Amino acid sequence: AELIGEPARKLHTARSRNDQIATDIRLWLRDAIDGIDLQLGALQAALLAQAEAHAETFMPGYTHLQTAQPITFGFHLMAYVHMLGRDRSRLADCRGRVNESPLGSAALAGTSHPIDRHQTASILGFDRPMENAMDAVSARDFAVEFLAATAICSTHLSRLAEEIVMWSTDRFAYISLSDAFTTGSSIMPQKRNPDAAELIRAKPGRIIGDLVSLLTVLKGLPLAYGKDMQEDKEPIFDAEATIKLCLAAMTGMIDDMSVNKDAMREALSSGHPTATDLADYLVKTLNMPFRDAHQVTGRIVALADQKQCALDELSLEAIQEIEPRLDRAVQAVLSIDYCVAARSSFGGTAPGEVRSRIAAAQHIFLGTDK
Repeated sequence: AELIGEPARKLHTARSRNDQIATDIRLWLRDAIDGIDLQLGALQAALLAQAEAHAETFMPGYTHLQTAQPITFGFHLMAYVHMLGRDRSRLADCRGRVNESPLGSAALAGTSHPIDRHQTASILGFDRPMENAMDAVSARDFAVEFLAATAICSTHLSRLAEEIVMWSTDRFAYISLSDAFTTGSSIMPQKRNPDAAELIRAKPGRIIGDLVSLLTVLKGLPLAYGKDMQEDKEPIFDAEATIKLCLAAMTGMIDDMSVNKDAMREALSSGHPTATDLADYLVKTLNMPFRDAHQVTGRIVALADQKQCALDELSLEAIQEIEPRLDRAVQAVLSIDYCVAARSSFGGTAPGEVRSRIAAAQHIFLGTDK
């Protein structure tokens, strides 16, 4: 009224707090999703840059946190690029359902005034007006969907954060982070603690709590509007601020991360990561059933353990004592380089295939071609 005078007294015509609040939340959330998407793209770009730099940096791949098969660090990082791509897809889907206009639904039943809801929806940048006035003022599923998407995204970030914590320990020493993302101990001067990663690892508890909070508010509400619904603001504001903070910190850490190639390669000297390739080789060259090949490989692994050496350090004679039909070609199969290069199937860890997937991801997610 101070700005426009008497016409302000008419602004309430054909409107209610109910539909105006619902409209404002959707406008705010639409912009919030756009901002988060930009940050997710920036994190993908940082991961892609590191993946491209380390498409030939060998490291152990783990299952159950035990050495499984040799992979490349670039291949490992690409897994997160695609997780984040699905996060972006979920948020884009959510945005489509957010971008419908409640304005003009009034309290719950529409209005008798001759309004044009399609026009106001268009002016505000909505795709369309919502088709049921009661649904328009009652619905908060779009906010729940946003919280679910951010909860999933935060879980992905937490998994990556946990790996950063592990990789930066002196037990792994795969990576190091600068003082920008670590702090020293209050009592132990040699320590460099990955505080930023640890905080990201904790944040899903908060965002998942926001999701559960809003679901609990909504679960018993009759239609249409109830004052309970004002409790939707705190969880979505908190989740948005928290996920944006996590994305900023994670992008900074990925850019900042220094990779210790030698430590990663050295880690492949234990755990017999080429054993699966030996079993596959037995199947392909000797036409051996995989169950039998698995048993023969287990005996050869046990022999290497007994001799305290890697599989590719066993003599051909020692291997032939277990499977006489094998010839000298088997020793090449047991090398780390062979095993990584051999996994050239679509989505595999072979450096050439990793580079192909990086190029595809740069096009899909960043809109760039190299």
